[in-house]
Amino acid sequence: MLAVAIEGVTKTFRQHVAVDHLSLQVPRGSIYGFIGPNGSGKTTTLRMIMRILYPDRGVIRVLDEPGDNKPTDRSILDRVAYLPEERGLYKQMKVREVLHFYAELKGFRRSRPDIDAWLKRMDLSAWADKKVQTLSKGMAQKVQFIATVIARPELILLDEPFSGLDPVNTDVLREAILELRRSGATIVFSTHDMGVAEELCDFICMIYKGRKVLDGTLESIQDAYGSDTVRVHLESSAALDNLPGVVKITDFGRHQELRLAPQADTQALLACLMQCGRVRHFEVTRPTLHDIFVRIARPDAAPEEESHA
Repeated sequence: MLAVAIEGVTKTFRQHVAVDHLSLQVPRGSIYGFIGPNGSGKTTTLRMIMRILYPDRGVIRVLDEPGDNKPTDRSILDRVAYLPEERGLYKQMKVREVLHFYAELKGFRRSRPDIDAWLKRMDLSAWADKKVQTLSKGMAQKVQFIATVIARPELILLDEPFSGLDPVNTDVLREAILELRRSGATIVFSTHDMGVAEELCDFICMIYKGRKVLDGTLESIQDAYGSDTVRVHLESSAALDNLPGVVKITDFGRHQELRLAPQADTQALLACLMQCGRVRHFEVTRPTLHDIFVRIARPDAAPEEESHA
């Protein structure tokens, strides 16, 4: 059972190809993450799923619609909710009023006791009768999230939902998304936060220059790259130069990540590091999603890295 099926979709804006022969499947009841650099086609894809934009070629099927890319029955879109990256609320309305308004747009009656439950959950009860314009950016973002999910949609599309939130509110929103998934909803969201994608997503898709370059579970994506990374922490701050079998060093300050060449001898590497100083930590592991993202999207990425998957 699929919530979204995209088959061979291409979308252009004059001479710019925003999405290029994209195919993917989003299983129902899953959390599916879109990652990719700015301008890679993530938002365009979300807007095509919502029928805000239409593809030039290909087919998009949402829930149980036929997928002929024609204006669909409103009953389908009433089961889908979309939180755009460009936030927008009616600033002169009170918080509770704007939430009732969005619920009514989806056909729900004005009496909604779950509005108070959501306000309490998002720590916004004290602001329920205040105008939206009095809210901070983070508060307004939480109100718009509630407005997106208040009608209990089956499919929820979120464009950069965590952008600008502090760690506490990021945790609140993350738990709300997990609860929605537990209740049966399907969530598709875009993010630049690789840590959030690793923790939340059942499936991850990376779009780069309009094309899909990664698609699968985090484990399957990491398996495709193998255990070619060593995380190391030395007591000294000695320069790590000319290490055997190391093709790239990324310095994170308190620790370094070393990318290994194929068939590199990790024991020889460890012996060399011990000559540089006391080794506090040495771990051979798979690359993180952050590392894989950078390998593909950095300006000097080799063609074979861009098409690794």
